[in-house]
Amino acid sequence: MNVLSLQELEYKIDVLRTHMIAIGKSKGLNHPNTIKFSQELDSLLNVYQKKQIEIIHSSVQSFFQL
Repeated sequence: MNVLSLQELEYKIDVLRTHMIAIGKSKGLNHPNTIKFSQELDSLLNVYQKKQIEIIHSSVQSFFQL
C-alpha cells in the first residue's frame, strides 16, 4: 500500500473535491460520477483522519515516555 503524507493527502482531497464540485454542477448531484467522486473523497478523508489520529497518538506516547 502506498503511504501518503498528510500534505499529499490534503492535495489529493483538494483535487477530488474540486472535480466532484465541477461534476456536480454540470451533471447534477445524483449523477453516478458525482457519487463516485464523493465516495472516493469520503474514503480519502477517512484515511486522512486516521493518519492524524495516529500522529497524535504517537506524539502523546512519546511525550509520556520522556
